[in-house]
Amino acid sequence: MSGRVLVLHTGGTIGMERGTDGYRPMPGFGAVLRRHLDGVCWLPAFDLVELPQPIDSANLQPAQWTAIAAELVARWNDYRGFVVLHGTDTMAWTASALSFMLRGADRPVILTGAQIPLVEPRSDALANVRTALLLAGSLKCGEVGIFFGRRLLRGNRSTKFSSTALDAFASPNAAALAEVGIDVRVAAHDPLPAGARDFQLPQIDSRAVAVLTVHPGLSARQVDALTDDPALRGLVLCSYGAGNLPDATPGLLDALARAVARGVVVVNRTQCAHGPVVQGAYATAAALNRIGVVAAADMTLEAAFAKLHVLLALHPDPALVRARFGTALCGELS
Repeated sequence: MSGRVLVLHTGGTIGMERGTDGYRPMPGFGAVLRRHLDGVCWLPAFDLVELPQPIDSANLQPAQWTAIAAELVARWNDYRGFVVLHGTDTMAWTASALSFMLRGADRPVILTGAQIPLVEPRSDALANVRTALLLAGSLKCGEVGIFFGRRLLRGNRSTKFSSTALDAFASPNAAALAEVGIDVRVAAHDPLPAGARDFQLPQIDSRAVAVLTVHPGLSARQVDALTDDPALRGLVLCSYGAGNLPDATPGLLDALARAVARGVVVVNRTQCAHGPVVQGAYATAAALNRIGVVAAADMTLEAAFAKLHVLLALHPDPALVRARFGTALCGELS
């Protein structure tokens, strides 16, 4: 392993320029970025690789997570760390997925990007990329993180909370891994359990998992319409508060029970940004235990969605997926 860092550009706002119809990927972005980074004496040596087709963050498909992970794994032994340039809209989703695919990582993988394109005035791109490079070349922790603004966050604990702020990401249920100011302060936190490298890059079916937000007036028919799709194998249920569902709605629990009986793995996470699901704290949530819905603890939506996708791609047995979903695999839940 060398002391070099690999920068993998996958797309996103950071590499865009203005067109007549709005921002679009700019040709030759890699060369432009390198001109801004070369000659900065305090940065580690790095190589830059660009995906042949940049991904607009809003167009990201779960199946593309495997392709991104494969680019890293193919070069894993050649680099000290990795920086992945990614669009902000789905950065936390990709960071979560990579954390489950790259379990046992022994070097940092840091996702970053920009709210303002590199070539625009007041862009935040260079500050983010330079600090991400510095961290990827120096940190000893082996995990997937997001660096944005001033903080390095655990990737599968992160969510985008602002469409306009330069500190665009938050980690509601876990402390930051590092704070960057005049000094770089690496936080005292529980490291991920040491273990053997367990990289698994499954072929993901983008249709396999859906998200259903509980809302006043949600009907059994709406649940049936969503879960009757034969391609659907997993459902993230975003419920109220500590995991509550309107159990007085006729047939709603029965519709979920029918989905579980057909082999759909249904997981329950709260709509609240902070705090866990506690299925059973209220009678409305205890019913979910009875029909086989799995509590998502304090996982973010992005982590629950990505974890369910990866587990379903690896394991055909719904009972095994339900059992593994409730177990912490790489720091995604408390």
